[in-house]
Amino acid sequence: MSGPPADPLGYYDELLTAAERTKLAALRAYLDEHARPHLPLWWERGESPAHLRAGLAALGLEDDPELAGDDGRPSAAYEGFKHFEFQRFDASIATLYHGQVGMFRTAVRAGGSPEQVARLDPLIASFALTGCFALTEPDHGSDVARGLATTARRDGDDWIIDGRKRWIGNAAISDVLLVVAKDTSDGRAKAFLVPRETTGVSVEDICGKIALRMVRNGDITLQGVRVAESDRLARIESFADVSAILAKLRYVVGWNAAGMQTGAYESALAYALGREQFGRAIAGFQLIQEKLARMLGNASATLSLAVRLTELHRRGELSHSAAALAKTWAADRVRETVALGREIAGAEGIRVDNDLARYFCDAEAVYTYEGTHEINSLIVGRAITGLSAFTR
Repeated sequence: MSGPPADPLGYYDELLTAAERTKLAALRAYLDEHARPHLPLWWERGESPAHLRAGLAALGLEDDPELAGDDGRPSAAYEGFKHFEFQRFDASIATLYHGQVGMFRTAVRAGGSPEQVARLDPLIASFALTGCFALTEPDHGSDVARGLATTARRDGDDWIIDGRKRWIGNAAISDVLLVVAKDTSDGRAKAFLVPRETTGVSVEDICGKIALRMVRNGDITLQGVRVAESDRLARIESFADVSAILAKLRYVVGWNAAGMQTGAYESALAYALGREQFGRAIAGFQLIQEKLARMLGNASATLSLAVRLTELHRRGELSHSAAALAKTWAADRVRETVALGREIAGAEGIRVDNDLARYFCDAEAVYTYEGTHEINSLIVGRAITGLSAFTR
């Protein structure tokens, strides 16, 4: 089988074309050569390998004509396995890449005017223009739809933006911040492309993290920031439009979760095969094999879920509650799987050199940024009972 070892159900070979498998193999080779030897040091230092972006862009993972389907774009299965491969390797590097070509590009494509898209999209795909999606705020995460505190006030042909954004991935290494703000005149959400070097913009890195240490998460302050009307994304007129953009990316949660679990499983298996106790490899012990089997089972089940979510997404039938159920279940499985891997490595499992500590810590970020277990559970609960726990 040419796909990932942790794909016993054979999705990789069945769902991907030869060209898609070749492209993903090139991605694996690039990451193994240019990033793998440095991962422990980068992670421990909290150093973002932003220099990888040029090499990743040169791989043509997004717009290679060989990948184009009938609609001119890569297949949803390829997009899913691309997320899988990045997360399988490292969650921070996945954020470095997909924060640009996933969230930022999707927002511009869906929210920009045809002229804006035509001008910006090629620059985004090539990383000639880098950007990040600035939505969450210090006091508003899951409730930001109703609690949006950053404001935008029209002033002639410009807008004046004031507020703060927090936990914005890649903020300090992006040319443009895509800022979602509340229009003071009508209370509706608008989105603005704000150059990071604009007067009144400051970005401070969030330090002291135990997860995604290589991601430059930013605390952004905007004070009297002046932005031209031409830099407002023309097709975002309300938070419903923002939600619709986020909905386009719901299906990737399963791929991300399956990828991280697969990486942890492979690292745990390699460690168990190479570590000897009582005169033989610990991979031959029953307790270790039971943990490996559970890890592989979790990863395979999550990958199956990802495939189903992708099909529903392709057909336009993926509901908010189904995505929330997938998020909360998959995030739970990620936590369980990486913990089993860390257990297999014992004391060495708390050292980042063996990868398992990195997966173990980074899983906490995945568990949180997918919307938190509690919020997603309430979304599912509302769908099940017809009663909303969000209101009193």
